[in-house]
Amino acid sequence: MRCLSYARTTAYMFRRTYPELEQTLIATARRLIPKEIGTYRSSEHIYQFINGSRIYFCHMNDESDRLKYLGAEIQWLYMDELTSFTESMYDFIKSRLRAPEYLGVTPVIRCASNPGGPGHGWVKNRFVDATDIGRKIVRNEMKFWNEVEGKEEKMVFTTQYIPATVLDNPHITPEYKFELLCKPAKIRDAYLYGKWDAFEGQAFPEFTNDPEHYQDRLWTHVIAPFEIPYNWPRYISFDHGFSKPFSCGAWAVAPDKTVYRYKELYGCKPGEANKGVMYTPSQIGYKMAEWLDPEFRDGIRFHGIADPAIFDKSRGESVEEMIRKVFRGVIFSKGDNTRYAGKMNFHEYLKFDKEGRSKLYVFNNCKDFIRTIPTLVYDDHDCEDIDTDGEDHIYDETRYFLEDRPLAPRIGYEKPKKKWDPLEERQKRK
Repeated sequence: MRCLSYARTTAYMFRRTYPELEQTLIATARRLIPKEIGTYRSSEHIYQFINGSRIYFCHMNDESDRLKYLGAEIQWLYMDELTSFTESMYDFIKSRLRAPEYLGVTPVIRCASNPGGPGHGWVKNRFVDATDIGRKIVRNEMKFWNEVEGKEEKMVFTTQYIPATVLDNPHITPEYKFELLCKPAKIRDAYLYGKWDAFEGQAFPEFTNDPEHYQDRLWTHVIAPFEIPYNWPRYISFDHGFSKPFSCGAWAVAPDKTVYRYKELYGCKPGEANKGVMYTPSQIGYKMAEWLDPEFRDGIRFHGIADPAIFDKSRGESVEEMIRKVFRGVIFSKGDNTRYAGKMNFHEYLKFDKEGRSKLYVFNNCKDFIRTIPTLVYDDHDCEDIDTDGEDHIYDETRYFLEDRPLAPRIGYEKPKKKWDPLEERQKRK
């Protein structure tokens, strides 16, 4: 334990709510730490060690709780069930990580989490995807100017993801493992095998990305790009954002009414989930013109469908008017923002028929669609709607586009499961 190894240092251990904190981290610490080396002060939620070090047990129930830690000086930061926190909470507490020179220590952060929860998307993007599921350590170098010494300095921050499952824990009983094996597939895959693409609470669990079928387009929504026929109608869907990402999707509609998302323009800061690039409407307009220039050169025209909010003039000039000043290549109409009907229609498009074909396909170059749609979860206060605190901008603009062409309800089918053949299995082992 770092607090025992380094005297007069402070560790902060976080859970989202105090009851969770009391039932897990505090209870574990009181059971494992001998009274001879430390005592727990329950009124302050602090463990005081004989060498002057302390553990502070903390929680952040909502965003305003961050201010309670404005003056904190943290050397060792631990956050349990990281996906229960928002990214802004994590970034703020991380900014409190510091150590006076006399301590002679380098502060560290350690987090643990299961897949799922409201923060699933940003945690997956920042730790799981960025490290190629733990196959590499990411090193970020930051340069800054030291005004005191009058020279440029640099610091290197490392990010590492260490995959671990229930099977790696020697303290887990066989009964608990068996209990997880009996759970529905999404819970089993997330909690037993640590799969970040499958978790309970997914809004669109049917969305499928199967590279083995990119070419034949069977039982997958993600496919390999192909040359789109010139006569297929084209559409642009748009959701505006400034501090949050803006999103544009380019769609082609086949004669059988199947829709294909073939490219996208997503205004998100690289490597930072759900952080907008803060482009003004005119900047977005210039980006759209550049993005669609290849089609315009070929004489292809688009119909635009957008977030109804961009037409709002209650505070002056609308976003749509500001975009139109610099970009007239697409005329946008108001999208239907009926959320429940839009979500149901999205599900209809994702259904597979008996042969394994969908009415919606996404080219595999649309990385942000593929990244964000599986991470969407339900709202805790509205079990029929998406949690709008998540990275839902691509979902919103896609919903506007799909609602412009609603599908009639139809029967959906699942991919047939391959029956286990003991003779085939025996041949594989040979």
